[in-house]
Amino acid sequence: MTSAIIVAAGSSRRMGFNKLMAPLCGEPVLRRTLGVFQTCAAIDEIIVVTSDALRMEIDVWRSSGCEKITQIITGGAERHLSVHAGLQALNPACDIVAVHDGARPLISVHQITRCIEAARTRAAVACARPMTETLKRCDSDGRITDSIDRANAWIMETPQVFHRELLVRAYEAVIRDSLLVTDEVSAVQHLGEPVFVVENSEPNPKITFPADIVLAERFVD
Repeated sequence: MTSAIIVAAGSSRRMGFNKLMAPLCGEPVLRRTLGVFQTCAAIDEIIVVTSDALRMEIDVWRSSGCEKITQIITGGAERHLSVHAGLQALNPACDIVAVHDGARPLISVHQITRCIEAARTRAAVACARPMTETLKRCDSDGRITDSIDRANAWIMETPQVFHRELLVRAYEAVIRDSLLVTDEVSAVQHLGEPVFVVENSEPNPKITFPADIVLAERFVD
């Protein structure tokens, strides 16, 4: 059984309004994200970790097209606390878990499936894309000081998919050691376990600023 934890509890401070409810071609960002996971045959259940303000709206979506949503739970103050809460809510039969940011609505069914298939053999994988831009390092005044080698550099995306036992163990260590991690890759690496990339050749931006909505609309079919 494969479960998806959709992390949707952020405060949207940089957006200025709730980015998860922002309309993307007439549909809320989060509703579009959930719709992709609902459509994906490789996903058996969806757990949404969100804010209290969105619970009622998500429950309406569950009864009108997102039937794979089994639980809607309240997230924590930090992302890792939300993921940890989602892990506690997994179906006991789950053996593969995919964690995805609710603010990445353009993820494709094909890429979700590829990540799940890779995780079954490699235990820990992350959707990612290779870095192609030129990178520079700056000082505190914004002055460019040197270049950063982009060879073998990858930009992490989601979903990040794992054997359930491994990810649960990783987050137990994160909580125990009072760590602040921003993704599942960091949590699993804290255990010293390897994580492998699954290259994504399709647009998968995270909605962070208002301009990101305009950009994402260009890629919606």
